[in-house]
Amino acid sequence: TLLYTIKFEVFDNMSDVFVMIALIFLFLVNSDAAQDDMVLITPQHKLILGRTKENAKSKTDWQKTDVKPFFIDAVPVTNDKFSEFVKKTRFTTEAENFKWSFVFEMFVPDSIKKDISQSVQGAEWWMPVEGAYWAHPAGPGSSTKNKLHHPAVHVSYNDAVAFCKNRGARLATEVEWEFAARGGMRDQMYPWGNAYEKNRMNIWEGKFPKENKAKDGFIGVAPVRAFQPQNSYGLYDMIGNTWEWTSTTFGTDRQTGQPQLTLRGGSYVDSVDGSFNHKADVTTRMGNTADAGSDNIGFRCAKDPSKEDLAKQEL
Repeated sequence: TLLYTIKFEVFDNMSDVFVMIALIFLFLVNSDAAQDDMVLITPQHKLILGRTKENAKSKTDWQKTDVKPFFIDAVPVTNDKFSEFVKKTRFTTEAENFKWSFVFEMFVPDSIKKDISQSVQGAEWWMPVEGAYWAHPAGPGSSTKNKLHHPAVHVSYNDAVAFCKNRGARLATEVEWEFAARGGMRDQMYPWGNAYEKNRMNIWEGKFPKENKAKDGFIGVAPVRAFQPQNSYGLYDMIGNTWEWTSTTFGTDRQTGQPQLTLRGGSYVDSVDGSFNHKADVTTRMGNTADAGSDNIGFRCAKDPSKEDLAKQEL
């Protein structure tokens, strides 16, 4: 939480007032804390992980656990923030090293699509596109120039860890992530309550995978503040838009035997009822390997509060 104290003086003329206002505005916009835009969450109850009113009778899919105070980003990490990180550290993502990443077929130009002969079995709409990575999300010819406030995508778990570490932060655990998504509520399906509400999240609306009616205003990934905050904590995009990495293990990949990490929240290709892909709600989860990436995977950072942070919260 950032507090600003402004001392008002008597100005000789109105021009001095305008200068002071402009300086205050620049200070707020350029301050590190304002840019980090983290929310401090101090849990007052245990989290029943994975539980909603729909599955409350089954104890196989949820568990009760304590949650310690933590900070979490109000929005997923955006392209402008990731670009600053890359320029500062000369970091190279795994998608760049692999020289390809998965792009949803609807966004792959025909000029590129005609040369692709492989796809994911059972999910042919995901196409391996050479040259696709965070700065060129649909491959060569695409750009993030007009998408600076979109979530950075094609970011692997390893990439996300490196970014957060550079910020003096880390990825949230799955428990922290779900507690944050629930906004302090229990047994609810969505961050805002138990009923689906239109225009609260970016998901697929139409016949998947060929038709997205975009009733929410977006066909693919949307800007991070395209919708109002999803819960009382003031968090955006916890459900829908892009999947988000957590630091919690998920299991192992059945084909390769590689360990997987847990992703939460669903993305723009998921559905309101689970009739295709994942049902987008506060319990939505999947696993993937640490080097995986696609145009619907992003992340946000978290960190532990200091004693001073907690003391300020109590004031």
